Amino acid sequence: MQAPAFLSAHAGHVQDALVEILDARTSIVPERLLEAMRYSLLAGGKRIRPALLLECYAACGGKRPATVMPAALAIECIHTYSLMHDDLPCMDDDDMRRGNPTCHRQFDEATAVLAADALQALAFELISLSDTDADLRCRLLHTLALAAGCQGMVGGQILDMQADSSSESMDILSVERIHLHKTGALLRWSCEAGAMLAGADAAPLDACSRYGKAVGLLFQIADDILDVTASSADLGKSAGKDMAQNKATYVSVLGLQRARELADEMQELAVSACQPMSHRAEHLRALVHYIQERGK
Repeated sequence: MQAPAFLSAHAGHVQDALVEILDARTSIVPERLLEAMRYSLLAGGKRIRPALLLECYAACGGKRPATVMPAALAIECIHTYSLMHDDLPCMDDDDMRRGNPTCHRQFDEATAVLAADALQALAFELISLSDTDADLRCRLLHTLALAAGCQGMVGGQILDMQADSSSESMDILSVERIHLHKTGALLRWSCEAGAMLAGADAAPLDACSRYGKAVGLLFQIADDILDVTASSADLGKSAGKDMAQNKATYVSVLGLQRARELADEMQELAVSACQPMSHRAEHLRALVHYIQERGK
């Protein structure tokens, strides 16, 4: 399924802004480190997380998208850093990402680790310097730290690694717990941050949070389906690795058909969450359908 036009437009704007922030650091960052940061951060991708942030901001009545771009760039930096670490030999040990050699293959392991660390730190720098209210900046920094760290994405990553090495069979609740943290936490933060930046009150903020939770699970289910149905060329990364590594996925636990049915359920929950935002959530609904169609 072709990406919606607005998603491609967001990706283009995010790409241009990322180039600008890296160019601004040319004279102050060691050349090889900056080269590795550029290599991974500018490698493309759909930029789903920044798009979710920008669209939730708009759906909650935000009128100045340029002011929220630092947060959109920050979540892309965090996401890219997580991929760079995930690809390392000590983690998922992958040789390809977004159709290109992974960072540690293009450079070396130490450079990949340090470039990823630099992107993680850059994310918090960008938010700390953003043109928003100081209390809101602190709230964004705090919630991003929770979503990215031991209570969020990193916590989910260790649960995933423990599941790989466990001899016990996994159930659906265990798989959901992994991915609410590993994948879902950053997607949910993107939605909640957009609402917070728009000054949303409790009802639309809650709607964006519920939307983000459903989309986070839908995104992972679609990824698990694609791992067994798509080619490496289509994915831009190694296909079939989850099955080869005996990973706990929605497909391995539920089977392909039930995983697709669960994806449909998550789609319905996400679309339902958009109701309080009425017509302003048209793009959010379109994003749900796009993510869901990836797994068909």
